[in-house]
Amino acid sequence: MLKIALVVAAVVAVVAVAVTNGVSTVVNGTTPADGSGGVGIRNVGCNASIGPWEGGGEEKGRNDASRLNEEQRGTVAKIISIGQERRLPPLAWQIAIQAGMTESGLRSLDYGDRDSLGIFQMRPSMGWGSPAEVTDPVYAINKFYDVLVNVPNWEERRPGDSAQAVERSAFPDRYHNWEAMAAFLIGELGNVVDPAGCGESAGEFLLASSAAGTAIEFTKQQLGEPYLWGGNGPDQWDCSGILVKAFAASGVKIPRVANDQYVSGGAHLPVREAKAGDLIFWATNPAEPVTVHHVAMYLGNDEYIHAPQTGDVVKISKINWDYHELMPLAVRPGV
Repeated sequence: MLKIALVVAAVVAVVAVAVTNGVSTVVNGTTPADGSGGVGIRNVGCNASIGPWEGGGEEKGRNDASRLNEEQRGTVAKIISIGQERRLPPLAWQIAIQAGMTESGLRSLDYGDRDSLGIFQMRPSMGWGSPAEVTDPVYAINKFYDVLVNVPNWEERRPGDSAQAVERSAFPDRYHNWEAMAAFLIGELGNVVDPAGCGESAGEFLLASSAAGTAIEFTKQQLGEPYLWGGNGPDQWDCSGILVKAFAASGVKIPRVANDQYVSGGAHLPVREAKAGDLIFWATNPAEPVTVHHVAMYLGNDEYIHAPQTGDVVKISKINWDYHELMPLAVRPGV
């Protein structure tokens, strides 16, 4: 059961939400989350689309990436560019980078255990292709992706586990060693803002997570569609149903009903600190989550997008931060 502890002091306001499954804890206030001083968000495991990203992951990722030579970085660039050409999400690139680093050090080797060859140490005798093919980086990367996309639930697994599902190694835990480095590289070389999904700047506004951009785009595509109580699309929506589908497009699952979305839809943070993609809520009694009756997606600049009520359509509205029914916390799905 999720437990929410809310402490408000006259001078310092700190909101702490503990989630018992260990997914995330968001801390806002003057108490530093990272030991550096000032306001911060501490993530025990951001997992919006790339994760999990443990504390200190970015620093480790940067340090590991700094040791790569030109050949290795060239392999990473190929993995990313082919993933982009195939319209695969950044998570797929990360999985391939982790697998390649573990198997060959991101080099197209002409040797390996038994007849293993190439970036991913593919074995011609096991049907991966001819020796010439598996040592061709373009072929090998495409072959890896061909197998990955057929792994059940690969987008919901930890990246190293998906790499293992493709490689079937006798040492399955090795792939996790390069998680932070791979996430850092898809951010640096793949121009993915906030690869860990922990909330950084993107474009003209702050994205709540790396899942938020896709969710916002999906929701905006529904502008003008009519409201229907219980509507799950594709042409009619209610306030919570449209958000379920929006985040599903990002690979993030949230509960179906608005008050459940408030309680267990993600990490909590003060509503006035919401970023684009966070969920905001209204209730008849803001002290009682069970009375939540409406949910919307915050867009930044005091605007939110929502499916309002019967007779209305999906639209963008201006928020009244002082409205008495506005819930004190926003929810960040996927974190």
